[in-house]
Amino acid sequence: MNMLFTWDTTNLCIVFPQWRVSSTLTLIISLLGVILLTAGYEFVREMSRRYETSSAEYVNKLPRKNVDNAEKKQKLIKAVFYAVQVFYSFFIMLLFMTYNGWVMLSVAVGAFVGYLAFGDSSSTKSVACH
Repeated sequence: MNMLFTWDTTNLCIVFPQWRVSSTLTLIISLLGVILLTAGYEFVREMSRRYETSSAEYVNKLPRKNVDNAEKKQKLIKAVFYAVQVFYSFFIMLLFMTYNGWVMLSVAVGAFVGYLAFGDSSSTKSVACH
């Protein structure tokens, strides 16, 4: 793996040995895939925010005796969303760490497209690895 920034796509390997760029067509397909993957991360973030909002409203409407069980279930589901986001963000970081300019630009374009498509609420988490 090349550890220096480059625009060269000759025999570019993206994350897995099987994900190798060998032609212009595979480069375009790979870059579109990176854009979709990164946009998908924004979708997961938005679904997490929507779940937090709707579940908080639901718990507030419950009788006092049912709140504990609902909060435990809510915390478990929020933990699943969090784990998916962390895994997803680290995978995007691995994409970025190909040090290939085209892949890096695709990550940024995917974040842009994802935010336009799914960023309905304000950002509650920073744009970091997790």
